[in-house]
Amino acid sequence: MAERFKDLVAGEWVDARSGETLRDVNPADTHEVVAEFPSMSAEDVRRAVDAAAEAFPKWKALTPVARGAIMQRAAGLMRERAEQIARDLTREMGKTLREARGEVTRASYFFDYYGAFGRWPIGAYLPDERDGVFTFTMREPVGVVIAIAPWNDPALTPARKMAPALIAGNTVVLKPATLTPLSAWHLMRALHDAGMPRGVVNLVTGPARATGDPLINHPAVRAITFTGSTAVGLDLQAKVAGRNIRVQTEMGGKNALVVLRDADPKLAAELAAAAGFGQSGQRCTATSRVVVEASAREAFMNAFLERTKQITVGPGLDDSTTMGPVVDESQLKTTLDAVESGRREGAAVLFGGERLGGPRYERGYFVTPTILGNVSPSMGVAQEEIFGPVVAVMEATDVEQAIEIVNNTRYGLSASIVTRNLAAAHAFARGVDTGCVAVNLPTVGWDVHTPFGGFKDSGSPYKEHGIEGLQFYTRVKSVAMRVAG
Repeated sequence: MAERFKDLVAGEWVDARSGETLRDVNPADTHEVVAEFPSMSAEDVRRAVDAAAEAFPKWKALTPVARGAIMQRAAGLMRERAEQIARDLTREMGKTLREARGEVTRASYFFDYYGAFGRWPIGAYLPDERDGVFTFTMREPVGVVIAIAPWNDPALTPARKMAPALIAGNTVVLKPATLTPLSAWHLMRALHDAGMPRGVVNLVTGPARATGDPLINHPAVRAITFTGSTAVGLDLQAKVAGRNIRVQTEMGGKNALVVLRDADPKLAAELAAAAGFGQSGQRCTATSRVVVEASAREAFMNAFLERTKQITVGPGLDDSTTMGPVVDESQLKTTLDAVESGRREGAAVLFGGERLGGPRYERGYFVTPTILGNVSPSMGVAQEEIFGPVVAVMEATDVEQAIEIVNNTRYGLSASIVTRNLAAAHAFARGVDTGCVAVNLPTVGWDVHTPFGGFKDSGSPYKEHGIEGLQFYTRVKSVAMRVAG
């Protein structure tokens, strides 16, 4: 029987008042229920937001140094418990244990990094035109923050949202994805055990249809940070547009890796496979398009096919596995439907494109890594986010045409180029309409101190990570002071 967990509301671990629960299922073995969590109602949600609102004045008044100390203790607890958290993350989401271990470590870095901001100067001294007047700015917390996290990085994404919000003095209600609540629970447990005051952080689990509107419509909410699909993110923005509250959305991507004629084909193949098939392609920054200069195509494709054949698909807890399952039946269908749609439009399946069967795979959502060739930029597989292990390969005559192809989507999150030509690399960085650009590096993997976020329909103007990550969670107050003589 699966272990039953509780949500954190007002400093207490609680069930849903209705007693209803939701099941957390292993995508590698759907016969295994990893855990059961409360299925919260609108009434439960209101209680959580009320608790955050009540806790806000005292948390805001606490010194940033004291807030940061709690956060850094939580980071230490996460690392002490890293193996347990990583194994639970793999069981509920499907990624390999190696990927899960890396995610837990990176999640802890966010609490370390932003915890250190407790001793950093925040604000600015400004010269004043008037004699004897001292002018400066202060950054203040906005209030109650709703953090809505996806299933693909169920420890990392909550951490990147909660850490800057908390150090700034805000209180938080976290709504994790229904598919992956256990990873978020581990984060909450670390914060709770580190001494977080009651009501400062709250965990609410349950289906979006029951929890979504009560969360975003509560009058105490002053900011909402969301990571998920573009459709849901845009709908969220529309729902709260008339309320004058802050909304940060990190949404979809159709990220491209460009391979020029002077590129090392083995390096390019490694970058394409790592970012395209790592985490089963279920990352907003995953490489889902490769644009290769025509004269480099043959060498690159040979290397890419060879590298892809080395991938071992299987359960994430198996040491031999290098690519786990997709997260659920819906994501499996989306992936296979995209491949079939590409076929109908004229794309060629060069590798994979099938659901895996047999004793090792029959209980899970396993699909082969897939390479599509003969793809034109207008095809659906080159335009729409798939969020699965599918890479569409296209050709370009030169770097200028490659930039045009990269920009020819509604998305603008991440792009990368493989080249030894410094001038081409600079032209690419200037020309692509994406928030993140890499050279001879994958489209995935952006450090905690590096501003992260996309353009166009990939996200709102507010960045995550780094000093810029604090801006969304703070408001600026200008103070002019004349000291009486």
